[in-house]
Amino acid sequence: MVSNDVAALASGESCDALLLTAKGRVIAPLRIVRRGATDFLLLTEPDLGERVQAELRRFRLAARAEIDTEEHSSVVVFGSDRDGIPNSDYGERAIELLDEVPEGEHMSEDRLELLRIQARTPRHGREIDDRVLPAEAGLVERAVSFTKGCYPGQEPIARLHHRGHANRGLRVLEVDATELPPYDAEVKLDDKPVGRVTSTARNGEGKIVALAYVRVEVPADALLTVEGAEARSLH
Repeated sequence: MVSNDVAALASGESCDALLLTAKGRVIAPLRIVRRGATDFLLLTEPDLGERVQAELRRFRLAARAEIDTEEHSSVVVFGSDRDGIPNSDYGERAIELLDEVPEGEHMSEDRLELLRIQARTPRHGREIDDRVLPAEAGLVERAVSFTKGCYPGQEPIARLHHRGHANRGLRVLEVDATELPPYDAEVKLDDKPVGRVTSTARNGEGKIVALAYVRVEVPADALLTVEGAEARSLH
């Protein structure tokens, strides 16, 4: 049912995966933890839990499996050597702890969002929606196995991977503006639309950093504009 090889996980191991439509569109991004031989925890966004459960139950057929929702609180801890669920969303060594709040300094939501944007990590409702293919969001490398058995959406994912390429991809932009660009603000090259902004944040120097979909043929060093303000690709 999911895009990655969860059967290969040992107990306590985890991996990223996707639950997809038959056309290869993302229903939900997942982080799957194997808690035992027949016990898997599928972590996703809070507002996607019921959708994931409904999709899995719809295809359960005669399989003897229990599919239930669980609610957990989640904390990301940076630079810790303790056991936890590995989390690569922020470009730094980190683990995720469930239902536990460790002592230490708490990072602000704004700082956490900046790290996510700089790491080019897509988020559901921002970079991930029904307009986006996994390859465009950079999800294939981290959440898709091309050696596991069939799953919904496998054919279009494999076809694009082996026979073509995504027409656009995520880039981190620095925008020379005073106000944060709105969601879906157009990215232009020579007054021609070549992309759209999905997430924004201010860095420690007060500059605006944005995550945006940009067409792949646009040169990395091109001078772009967002809402009339100059923008350049950082990576």
